[in-house]
Amino acid sequence: MEKVNQASKYLAKEISEPIDIAIILGSGLANLVNDMTVIKEIPFTNIPHFTASTVVGHESKLVYGTLLGKRVLALKGRFHYYEGHDIDQVVLPIRVLAKLKVKNLILTNACGGISDHLLPGTLMLIRDQISLFCPSPLRGANYDEFGPRFPDMTNIYHPELLAKAQEVATKLTIAVQTGVYGYFPGPMYETPAEIRAYELLGCDAVGMSTVPEAIVAKHAGMNILGLSLITNKAAGLGGNLSHDEVLMIAQQAETRTITFLKEIIKTVF
Repeated sequence: MEKVNQASKYLAKEISEPIDIAIILGSGLANLVNDMTVIKEIPFTNIPHFTASTVVGHESKLVYGTLLGKRVLALKGRFHYYEGHDIDQVVLPIRVLAKLKVKNLILTNACGGISDHLLPGTLMLIRDQISLFCPSPLRGANYDEFGPRFPDMTNIYHPELLAKAQEVATKLTIAVQTGVYGYFPGPMYETPAEIRAYELLGCDAVGMSTVPEAIVAKHAGMNILGLSLITNKAAGLGGNLSHDEVLMIAQQAETRTITFLKEIIKTVF
């Protein structure tokens, strides 16, 4: 909590206005901020206890500004467990957002598709998640100011926000699926046998982020919308896997993804 308090105190001085929406921008989605009227841009390394991401495609900047009449705080990058961070560090930005009284959170990611209909380039709204392989970010002493010791995870992803986002997709005639996102710690991609196990567990897609952030955000009472961009078929369902492919597909789908996110920001929240 000392780290959370120091980081949030620093940001409260830098950003004095309320924040309508915070968004974590996954691999290849950083250009959303190009459409914002930027008020403040802060490198992660300037924020107490934040560090620069080591992952290509994550710029490690916090951008605050306005977009379509909403005050938006965008994190261009995130911390991953596979980078060597403790799970508390992975979710530090989310707890800082909670301390800043942010109520609405959009989590985005690039991930691998398991279900047959989730081909590379497909957008998937997350309706639920499987966190069996995720170290619990709520382990240890409970932070009572955020939420209860045993939080309910029945509706991590806000059902009303999900329904409204689906309406936006229909309005824009953008094909968007819904599905269950499964967490894998990485950094190696999953084996074909592991993907078959994930499929049996009910996962539609699999990735190395988002789940710990969603758990902590739900614990803090945030309204969460999750959006995945399928950038590859999971192991054993397609060709060889590489991060270069992830970035390439993310770039190809960038315009469509950003159009969808902007309309969500405009009309859903």
